Amino acid sequence: MTMKVGFIGLGIMGKPMSKNLINAGYSLVVLDNHAQSVAELTAAGAQALATPKAVAEQCDVIITMLPNSPQVKEVALGENGIIDGAKPGLTLIDMSSIAPLASRDISQALQAKGVHMLDAPVSGGEPKAIDGTLSVMVGGDKAVFDKHYTLMKAMAGSVVHTGDIGAGNVTKLANQVIVALNIAAMSEALVLATKAGVNPDLVYQAIRGGLAGSTVLDAKAPMVMARNFTPGFRIDLHIKDLANALDTSHEVGAQLPLTAAVMEMMQALRADGQGTADHSALARYYEKLAQCEVTK
Repeated sequence: MTMKVGFIGLGIMGKPMSKNLINAGYSLVVLDNHAQSVAELTAAGAQALATPKAVAEQCDVIITMLPNSPQVKEVALGENGIIDGAKPGLTLIDMSSIAPLASRDISQALQAKGVHMLDAPVSGGEPKAIDGTLSVMVGGDKAVFDKHYTLMKAMAGSVVHTGDIGAGNVTKLANQVIVALNIAAMSEALVLATKAGVNPDLVYQAIRGGLAGSTVLDAKAPMVMARNFTPGFRIDLHIKDLANALDTSHEVGAQLPLTAAVMEMMQALRADGQGTADHSALARYYEKLAQCEVTK
């Protein structure tokens, strides 16, 4: 393939995503602070560069997968940033989960240099990043989306255009609200069953095929009952997403009382030293209140 792709951010998600691009035959240039991750990718055939500016000078499209809005702004618009090395026609696909208004601000600044931008956050966590079946929700110009659909599909099971720039991150925030509230509801229910003397695994087996069944329930209930809180998605990251959801809700005038409640539960867990645990550890908040443990 002639398209040269830059990938900035080789973390839990970015590393497997970039490997899938190499496996799909793309020519890849990578940048990350962690030498070990960079070494893994160069061993797989990628080229490594030292600054976002250098990546922009060499690439037709750049994918960023970074922690939050400030890091994306820094990489795109900061010193030796993408904007400094960009040629007109370059496309930035930001696959980080950031504030929608930040996406719009970055896009506007890049537009002045003739650079297109898509905000394309993902859902599915590390397992789906590894097997290339992520769900990608994309905001931006439809023609730019169409041009890069095949590239995004090399990392994903589904890639859906949801509107103008910022719409991808609004969609992701909606996704994160639903996931957080689902885990909280599941935790309440399984703690209720346990405290009432009923086996929570049998409750789970009985309800999973009915209206209460969900992808979240199937992914997280077995983890809780196995006491496996190894992070597929850390509480700290979910706190970041809910903070962006609440900030956005205040800006647009939408009220999110249940999201605010779950945010406080997650904050309590972080204060308890559990910020790096999987978000299924929300069950521990309820277990502490009820003084019980949800196990098979």
